Amino acid sequence: MSAPTIEAEAARYALLRRLAPSMRHHLVVNLQPIGMIYEVMERRLRAPVPDLAQVHESASKINGFARAALGSCIDVVSWLAPDPGVTTNVEDAVRESTALMATSLSFRGYALRNQVTAVPGAISRPAVRALLTGALVYCSDQLPAPAELLLSARAEAGKACIHIALRPTPGQVTFKGETGYRKLQWSDLEALAAAEAVELQHIDALQLELRLALTADSTC
Repeated sequence: MSAPTIEAEAARYALLRRLAPSMRHHLVVNLQPIGMIYEVMERRLRAPVPDLAQVHESASKINGFARAALGSCIDVVSWLAPDPGVTTNVEDAVRESTALMATSLSFRGYALRNQVTAVPGAISRPAVRALLTGALVYCSDQLPAPAELLLSARAEAGKACIHIALRPTPGQVTFKGETGYRKLQWSDLEALAAAEAVELQHIDALQLELRLALTADSTC
């Protein structure tokens, strides 16, 4: 990874602001059920003869959601302060980025179609997180909804090539935009790509491609 420039840091900040609503959802999705389960458990404990098996079951559920919430917190921190040495495989990298963004993009009128299958080797996790999520935000900023974002990948000349294609779809969306956030520009993606040593190609108005160096092993 190259030393970050002012342009890259500005682009990273702009991207993280756009990802913040998705990260918030990622954090609270495992916390919300804990309160509901606690209320059920409390009612059971107030019974004249509490069913301890049911109480134990509720406690186990709370423990499971708490562990999942802790994992989500650690994961979000790794987005904010990434370890440059961590790698992952292409299929998992695309899956986690699309899982993070699918709800917010759907709300805006975009459908994510993940057609990525296994690609041998490993890629930088911080690099693919920054560039893939940045590219998806950029694409949604450029093409009005409703539309599909189709993702595919292949290995070519020691690189993992992640292809993003936009496809307009019929229909109407009443979403007017995200107030307080600026659109990501191509120059933002270029700055991020330079900082993360990723090749970036704008094939045409509806297609772009990321090329990340492949290594033999993953050390997630």
